[in-house]
Amino acid sequence: MTAKVILNPYSNRWKARARWPEAEAALKAAGVDFELVVSERPGHIVELSEQAVRQGFSPIIAAGGDGTIGEVVNGMAHAANSEKELLGPLGILPLGTANDLVYNLGLPLELQAAAQVIKAGSTKRMDVGKVNDRYFANNSAAGLEPYVTTKQVKITWISGILRYLVAAVWAIMERPKWGASIKWDDGEYNGPISLVTIGNGARSGGVFYMIPHADPFDGQLTFVYGFRPTRLAMLSTLPRAMKPDVGSYVEVDGIHEQKATWIKIHLENSSPAHTDGEIFSNAIQDLEYSIFPARLQILMP
Repeated sequence: MTAKVILNPYSNRWKARARWPEAEAALKAAGVDFELVVSERPGHIVELSEQAVRQGFSPIIAAGGDGTIGEVVNGMAHAANSEKELLGPLGILPLGTANDLVYNLGLPLELQAAAQVIKAGSTKRMDVGKVNDRYFANNSAAGLEPYVTTKQVKITWISGILRYLVAAVWAIMERPKWGASIKWDDGEYNGPISLVTIGNGARSGGVFYMIPHADPFDGQLTFVYGFRPTRLAMLSTLPRAMKPDVGSYVEVDGIHEQKATWIKIHLENSSPAHTDGEIFSNAIQDLEYSIFPARLQILMP
C-alpha cells in the first residue's frame, strides 16, 4: 500500500523543511512507496491525517516532532468509527527538536534507520491518552510544564534543547502556583500545586523526565502532581527532573507519582495546558483524562 507522509515544515523552527530532502532520500532508499502532503497552517495536520486515513493510505507517516505526531493521532481518531477502533499504523520520521516519543519508544533518530523501520512494517500496539476532546501520544500537562512552554516559544535567540532549560528557569523565577482538586481511580488531592503532568511516555522537553515511570504499553496513565513553595525549592528540583530513575524529582518532598486509568482535575485559577508539547488552551480550569490501552499501531523495530 502507499504511505502518506505528513510533513510539518515548522518543526524544529523550520529545520524540518530544510531536512526534508534528506528524509525523502531515506524513504526512497528504503523502498517506501509514499505520497507527500505539507501542513500549511495550525490544525492542518489533523485535517490531512483524517483525510489520508479515509482515502485508504497506509501507513500514515508523521514527519516532524512530538506535536506533529500528536496531531496525526488526533486526525486518525477523527477518522475512526468508534473509540474502540484501532488507529494506524503510524510511522515516524523524527524531524522535531526533542523527539521525546521517539526516545521513549527506543526508535531510531537517524533518518535512514527510521525509514528502514517504516519499510519493515512491524507494528506494536501502544496506549493513547485523551484529555477532554484531544488525544495525545506522549504526554499532557497543566501548571508549570505548559507555563514553561509559553516562555519557550518566546525565546528566539537560543535553539535546541538549551531553549527548554532557559524557559524552565524563567518560568520558575515567576513562581506560579495553582489551587487544585485532583481525583483518580482510588485517590484524591485538594490543595496547592506547582505542576500536574500526565504521561504515556517518561521524557518530555528533550531533557526532562516529567513522568519517570510512565510506560506507553501498560494500559495506564502515570501522573505526577506536587507543590514546591519557594523559588529555591523549585530550582533545586530542576536538576532532579532530568534523572530518569533513581534520584528523580518524584522522590522530593511534596511531589507524588501515581498510576490511574482516569483523572479529573479542577483548577481554582486557570492554567495553560498542552498535549504533546502543543498548547491547546491558554486558560483552562477543568481537565478530564482517560486512557485507551493498546489502541495505536506504531511501526517499531
